[in-house]
Amino acid sequence: MREEYDFEHMKGRKNPYAKQLKKQVTIRIGTDIIEYFKNEAKETGIPYQNLINIYLRDCVQKNWKVSVG
Repeated sequence: MREEYDFEHMKGRKNPYAKQLKKQVTIRIGTDIIEYFKNEAKETGIPYQNLINIYLRDCVQKNWKVSVG
């Protein structure tokens, strides 16, 4: 390894896998649900969108099925 690196002329590049990590979507969610996650976000310091993603990921990993009715 070098003792010093010259970053002056280095060109940056985007992460080629970034788009595979998350995808932006439009979804209709009840205002009460959004308020719940926003309140949780204030308590945890985690953005509410991330909290929703964490919750949904947990549902997927546990293979939870939706119970309607």
